[in-house]
Amino acid sequence: MLSLTNPLEAYRRVDFDARVAGADPAQLTLLCYEQLIGSLGSALFAAERGDNRLKSQSLTRALAALTALRLGISGTDGIAPALLQMFEAARKAVLDSVLVFDQQTIGMIRQDFIEISREMLRGVR
Repeated sequence: MLSLTNPLEAYRRVDFDARVAGADPAQLTLLCYEQLIGSLGSALFAAERGDNRLKSQSLTRALAALTALRLGISGTDGIAPALLQMFEAARKAVLDSVLVFDQQTIGMIRQDFIEISREMLRGVR
């Protein structure tokens, strides 16, 4: 079974698990954004190369990151409704791209989350 494991994927998983274990809530949120951005970038790369397996894996990871971000929203005050709406719209677009990949939409979503994560990083510093 171990011979079927991709060493790069195993390393990524260990790194991810270690970062989650030592993270506070703000760091976990940033980690989710990072995973989402990376997964969408990987899906774009895979689509350009015609690698459907990698594209599917990447979109699945993007959906997991979006789900984690959505589950992290508590309450209905402040910006919570806007965040929920944004995460849901992104989730729907990613799901739609599982069937018919929309490179432009995925690229725009990725760029939006890059900008959000940059602003979050500024706030953390």
